[in-house]
Amino acid sequence: MSISEDGPTPFTASQLTKLQDSGIYASGTQLSPDAVNLAEALVATLAGSAEQPLLPAELQELVTQVQAKATIGLPRITADDGVRLSAFTIRLKTDEPRPVVIVPAGWTPLGWTLFTYLYLRLALRGYHVLAYTPRGIGQTFPIPGGGFIDAPFTSGGTVDVAGPSDWADGSTVIDYAQQHFAPSRVAFLGESYGSGISQLVAAHDPAGRVDAVVALSTWGDLADSLYLNETRHLAAVDALVAFTGGPEERKFDPATRQILADFRDGTNLDEVVAWGKERSPASYVDQTNARGIPTFYSNTWHETLFPVNEAVEHFERLTVPKHLNLWIGDHAAPEGAGLTVPGPNAPVDEALAWLDHHVLGVANEVPGWEPVKSQVMFEPTVRESRASWADVTTSTERLYLGGAKGGQDGTLGTAPAAGWKASFTTGELTEAKAVDDLLTTGRQEWKGNPKTYATGKFDRRYLATWTSPAGARRVRGIPRVQLTVTPAGKSATLVAYLFDLAPDGTARIITHEPLTLTEATAGQAVQVSWNLQAAAYDIAADHKLMLVINAKDKLYSDANAPLATLTVGSTTGTEAHLDLPLG
Repeated sequence: MSISEDGPTPFTASQLTKLQDSGIYASGTQLSPDAVNLAEALVATLAGSAEQPLLPAELQELVTQVQAKATIGLPRITADDGVRLSAFTIRLKTDEPRPVVIVPAGWTPLGWTLFTYLYLRLALRGYHVLAYTPRGIGQTFPIPGGGFIDAPFTSGGTVDVAGPSDWADGSTVIDYAQQHFAPSRVAFLGESYGSGISQLVAAHDPAGRVDAVVALSTWGDLADSLYLNETRHLAAVDALVAFTGGPEERKFDPATRQILADFRDGTNLDEVVAWGKERSPASYVDQTNARGIPTFYSNTWHETLFPVNEAVEHFERLTVPKHLNLWIGDHAAPEGAGLTVPGPNAPVDEALAWLDHHVLGVANEVPGWEPVKSQVMFEPTVRESRASWADVTTSTERLYLGGAKGGQDGTLGTAPAAGWKASFTTGELTEAKAVDDLLTTGRQEWKGNPKTYATGKFDRRYLATWTSPAGARRVRGIPRVQLTVTPAGKSATLVAYLFDLAPDGTARIITHEPLTLTEATAGQAVQVSWNLQAAAYDIAADHKLMLVINAKDKLYSDANAPLATLTVGSTTGTEAHLDLPLG
């Protein structure tokens, strides 16, 4: 079984060290060639098709240990509609009933192969393993002269985007596991796309056979992830479509392609939202709660695919045994290496401990965990536990936006200020932005290299800023902004950013969020308020807060007329302010 056309090549110890140090991604939507090489080498070695030694000693020993206690399979599992799903199995050699962990692959052209190291680790902990590629996902190669051929790890059919066909496929995979493993219990573990499918299968399996779920870099509400505050998250959808492993017209059926087209064009958005809600675990929280399914959740503060607020909101509604980890960085950065290569990785280690307790019945530290544990930006050794998300915020500081005086920027202060206006031009990207590159910037954060902003380069022609006095603060929770806006046309987009401003004029981003007005009246002021994404961030005593509002960010749709004037301000009785959560 080969991932590349040239067949497997040896994976070296130096490549392993590089992946451990640098992670598994070469860019926002491209896997490192070393990660691809590792997946290929592991699969070939386990399948017995390697014609030469392919693994360094550490990984070869792990494979040998698993081969001594289990048998490896590469089945195709046929769905109810005839679609054939590529799968990988590790069946323990024992007559004792053991649990099975089912792993739907993430949204990656490598399908189930990417996390082969995880499957070995699960087997050595005492689990049968059944990994599979969701329908439509996986590499598809063009054939000279026309047509396509799928890689062996690619599943048939078209991508259902965690829809009803994926739920039914999950139940079919459970059927297969019960027939071939006779497991004592069934757990689902998924990362990204696989995490959403895991939750949805658990909620919908007709026989209620899922005993626990681990959902890493996950979503609660897909509709809100892609379309919130009337703003389309265009860059996220474009990145996902490009990462399925083949051309869009082959990977998606006509109905889904129409949904994608409507989303990109900003048309029929009610139908797009309904499509997303159907694919949202949050829509089925009552089923999950009724089934009492223990659920382990993780997300990141600067998540650009499935923003943190929607995940937290769903988590809070769960009444099952549950745990939420929030990490520095962006989508898949915390757990990516831990699922792929050996080495310390708290995100995955804690997920496996959760499974061990709730599925294997291991008496470990899990019962003593508080439900919510947050890593503080950008202090990787600082993590805080709370009994619930509601306990993360203990008080709120209201900072009022004051108008600019004498050509200076506005202020954030304790006294209400009204009657001022600040205008800027729309249509231009600015140095105040959420990320340099989708996913990549946040992965640098996870590795200890958060982006530094030179606030002197913030072009005030295209944005407005407000700065607080210096003072220590512990930001914990969801900030909220309120102000008035006067659009130049019938619609307008604003993006709010909250920065930690150092004495030297450099800054680091704390959080952000866009807002779009879709039924405005040109020249008429309207009051707006919206939540920024949640954060856990400590402001040093000699640092300030800086709030920036502009009209365009490359992550999002832009409803402004180009090069128009957008005006924000404050009115008496509803003064513009920032509500800052503290803890």
